[in-house]
Amino acid sequence: MLDKNLKSFPKDFLWGASTSAYQVEGANLSYGKGPSCQDVKELPEGTASLDICADHYHRYEEDIALMAEMGFKTYRFSIAWTRLLPEGTGKVNQEGIDHYNKVIDTCLKYHIEPLVTMFHFDMPDALDQRGSWSNRESVDWFVNFAKVMFENFGDRVKYWLTINEQNMLTLVGPLIGTLRIPEGTTNILKETYQQNHHMLLAQAKAMVMLHEMYPESKIGPAPNISLVYPASCKPEDQLAAQEYNAIRNWFYLDMAVYGVYNNLVWRYLEEHDATPDILEGDMDIMKAAHPDFIGFNYYSTATVQASAPSDDVDPGADQQTARGEAGYYKGYNNPNLMKTEFGWEIDPLGFRATMREMYSRYRLPMIVTENGLGAYDTLTEDGKIHDNYRIAYLKTHIEQLKLAVSDGVEMMGYCPWSAIDLVSTHEGIRKRYGFIYVDTTDEKTGTLNRYRKDSFYWYKKVIKTNGEDLD
Repeated sequence: MLDKNLKSFPKDFLWGASTSAYQVEGANLSYGKGPSCQDVKELPEGTASLDICADHYHRYEEDIALMAEMGFKTYRFSIAWTRLLPEGTGKVNQEGIDHYNKVIDTCLKYHIEPLVTMFHFDMPDALDQRGSWSNRESVDWFVNFAKVMFENFGDRVKYWLTINEQNMLTLVGPLIGTLRIPEGTTNILKETYQQNHHMLLAQAKAMVMLHEMYPESKIGPAPNISLVYPASCKPEDQLAAQEYNAIRNWFYLDMAVYGVYNNLVWRYLEEHDATPDILEGDMDIMKAAHPDFIGFNYYSTATVQASAPSDDVDPGADQQTARGEAGYYKGYNNPNLMKTEFGWEIDPLGFRATMREMYSRYRLPMIVTENGLGAYDTLTEDGKIHDNYRIAYLKTHIEQLKLAVSDGVEMMGYCPWSAIDLVSTHEGIRKRYGFIYVDTTDEKTGTLNRYRKDSFYWYKKVIKTNGEDLD
């Protein structure tokens, strides 16, 4: 389409970047922190353990100072549940409270708005052993955790995210080490969506509680959203795309925003005898929650075609690769898109299309909470990292972000993944995303010195010009 009269980013646009506690902090069983499901899972062979990561726990002041040098307006990070509550419930670990108070205060010292993720793939192991999200008590566990956070940090944290990528917890939970299926379960799909129902309840209650405790604060969900294309103009492919869009994307946002189960997903669950058990009052709780904004992670779109019940379909390898389910849809490699070194399709225009579709459906302000390029970065002998490929990726996405703003989409901010190098969920430190290089590898711990990548200086210029200078 023809775009001549482009709008500028809002003056208060929140430029920043993201991390998560278990992937960046290290000190995973230190200073009173209990084990999470991430600490006890079997890591993929050849990937770094989580005891050091980028050592952000000890180096947060240095790291936040570097973020301030880039000009960050916000820093999205998560709070480790077991750093505050080592057993998931019960006694509070004061060392954990003190640590995050210092992180938050350091952000504010540099005029960086903390954007806090409440749950990022790290269920306490003690609660995992009690059934994790399978146990309906998990709703109360999470609400108690939220209360501890709000009571200790709510006076300074104004922006909260509830559950990172709840749709991925549901769709590819085993991959990221978070889905616990009770022994003897016969209908795994029903069990999975029952756990999802408990997460939705927990999220809704946390939203209501924050609004009661701090009426001026803002809270929203943070799913991974990938608009789904049909593989062709065949009507059957269009229906398949609608099915996968509902299952992958709209189901979670329909519930978060409207408090209703998506009709296509509900029909899909009925067909598999997998509808969750809903107690009296559950849906009232859902409808009482009103998110103030939508956070979302975007890496690529998806493409599907129609599938017959007899088809042999690929269930998908990770969060972004093509997925399928016989009788509904099957993944299709889009020939119009390039791929990253790690096999993820690159689709900047799909980024704009995703934002337009989300805004037309939900009419809430939105903030990008993840977007980025995982790549093999090389540290030169003179301490440089020439990551022009990352700059090119981010530039094309920010261009589309600006076009979405011109389309009338209400965007609050942009927080690519990640602020600094960290341990990727299942591909280790070798899959680097950060603006800041951390001298360490999956094979051995290095100096952990920080180095500014070329993208560091580029993003600094982008922020200084409020997105006007992308060259």
